[in-house]
Amino acid sequence: MAAVSPVTFDDVRAAAARLEGIAHRTPVLTSRTLNSLVGAEVFIKCENFQRVGAFKFRGAYNTAAQLSPEQRAKGIAAYSSGNHAQAVALAARELGTSAVILMPEDAPRSKRAATEGYGAEIVTYDRYTQDRTALGEALAEDRGLALIPPYDHPHVIAGQGTAALELLEETGPLDVLVVPVGGGGLIAGSATAAKALHPGIRMVGVEPEAGDDTRRSLESGTRVTLPVPRTIADGQALPTPGEITFAVNQRLVDDIALVSDAEIITAMRFAFERLKIVLEPSGATGLAALLTSRAEACPPHIAGRPPRIGVIASGGNIDTARFTELLGG
Repeated sequence: MAAVSPVTFDDVRAAAARLEGIAHRTPVLTSRTLNSLVGAEVFIKCENFQRVGAFKFRGAYNTAAQLSPEQRAKGIAAYSSGNHAQAVALAARELGTSAVILMPEDAPRSKRAATEGYGAEIVTYDRYTQDRTALGEALAEDRGLALIPPYDHPHVIAGQGTAALELLEETGPLDVLVVPVGGGGLIAGSATAAKALHPGIRMVGVEPEAGDDTRRSLESGTRVTLPVPRTIADGQALPTPGEITFAVNQRLVDDIALVSDAEIITAMRFAFERLKIVLEPSGATGLAALLTSRAEACPPHIAGRPPRIGVIASGGNIDTARFTELLGG
């Protein structure tokens, strides 16, 4: 008997209803130049325009909104390098509760400032020597807070899946969906929605080549742990996939593409100069895979037409100094 999935398409649809009027329905961009370069019809789901500047608000709010009144009264805890931190902080404010966020000492200053701006308390740790999961769980237990993890939770995964649901509602059937992979929540939710709507769609995840824990885990059939990767894609600098996300992605993800930091910067520059949007490094990895032909998951033409490819641009949280440093280097 097949294992029961921890997240279903009904969960994603329920999350979409919960988020209606709260989260932004982000735009989908197309570009003739990009289509020509890739040899496909490409649709970019711009989650850089989501509240807090990234898709993370979807999962954070969907989870926080389902806490009991007693849990909300005590407050929320989370651990994150930045985007989930901001998302939980804003979700807590929207729901009238407080948030305490564990963030790495080297988290981007703009992300920390935004998290504090939403009213959260920040506690720091060293991401290279300390275990953030253990620290976050201890923090939540000590203070009696409800812990919302950044990806390894069914409600978080379902919330993230609403990005793909919206994309497919707008574009209709796609041949391929390309999604950045960190802990695996976005692609797990996206694949749950996409495969339910269009079983033949090919799900391609993208990781920075310095941190290919999900690719190695899928190849080995078990979760692999690597040293914390050093990459400009800080939102994807994780040592191991989530337990729940990995179980979903084992069933639904077809391939993982890898991109270098230099290729990510090229994609950020293309997005800025040709698409007129700002993407942070983690938000640009899917586009980088397309531009380098790493996400070619189908023939040049299908039934006499170019393939239709969706890509989720997952976030745009980067400050001016870091943006100009990367693109000018």
